[in-house]
Amino acid sequence: MRHLRVVAARHGGPDVLEVIEEEVPEPGPGEVRVKLLAAGVAFGDIMWQTGKVPGSPKPPYTPGYDLVGTVDRLGPGTTGFDEGQRVMGLINYGGYAEHVCAPSDKLVAVPDDLDPSILACLPLNYLTAYQLFRRVGKLERGKRVLVHGAAGGLGSAALDVGRLLELEMYGTASAPKHELVTSLGATAIDYRSEDFVERINDLTGNGVDLVIDHIGGAHLARSFATLRPGGRLIMTSSYASVRGEQSTAQALLGMLRVGLWNALPNRRSAQLFDIVALNKKHPEWYREDLLALTGFLAEGKLKPVIAERFPLDQARQAQERVLAAEARGKVILIPQLGA
Repeated sequence: MRHLRVVAARHGGPDVLEVIEEEVPEPGPGEVRVKLLAAGVAFGDIMWQTGKVPGSPKPPYTPGYDLVGTVDRLGPGTTGFDEGQRVMGLINYGGYAEHVCAPSDKLVAVPDDLDPSILACLPLNYLTAYQLFRRVGKLERGKRVLVHGAAGGLGSAALDVGRLLELEMYGTASAPKHELVTSLGATAIDYRSEDFVERINDLTGNGVDLVIDHIGGAHLARSFATLRPGGRLIMTSSYASVRGEQSTAQALLGMLRVGLWNALPNRRSAQLFDIVALNKKHPEWYREDLLALTGFLAEGKLKPVIAERFPLDQARQAQERVLAAEARGKVILIPQLGA
């Protein structure tokens, strides 16, 4: 049996993606072969493709942090799942394929009656937001958060989770996306026409408790300036550097400042966040938090926003949408239409 798989043939952006047809892979010991129903497209996929992230895969490889599918075959000695069972997981890379062999400990069983595309929002974006607020920030009801890129995949997930946790939320986005930001329970700030530092200070008086910043570089200093005493800045990626809006040197300088801020007696802190590292350190959190999010979704307490669904062979176009910051919500890949 043959299937389609997307390959990052070399380092670069969306243009390095190629679609190949090959024999379906066989799962190894401890692996599960999953027949794809939906895969997320994330900025993190593109970050790894550039080769600028330490530890990123060497080309050629298949991108794709997260997926939802059905168990197609169990590898030798693999237990805990049944063929035909629906699963989802954060697998780091490999999701852009019609069949994926993934370690069984990265997969979680999910209900069959939930939309696979909606479920695909959980393993990366919603898990990141939930863990930032609950595990890292330990935020309680009423705490203030500022989310940059608030209408994108991670941003919209953070606002949805923040609404669930009853946080006071502020989100930067271009004016056409303010309706979405507001609908998710946040105060929208137009980063193009407003100084978000001044706007936060005007709205809150003394700043916010947590900032999620995926822009990186020089942008981090402005985000740090919005923190109230005891507040924390979380850097999740370096969007400006990948888009060529800031140099690699500027991106590195921004990361160096994170360590410097923590060394100074300023009553505020900053850190780089890596969801893969966090869940490797605390594997029990991974399963517990994904199951909690699935429960909230089943109860209608979460409302993930799907920006657009692309067939698998249009992975390049899907990544271009993410890189251009045009998407409102999560971009999803699905198996070939009509297949």
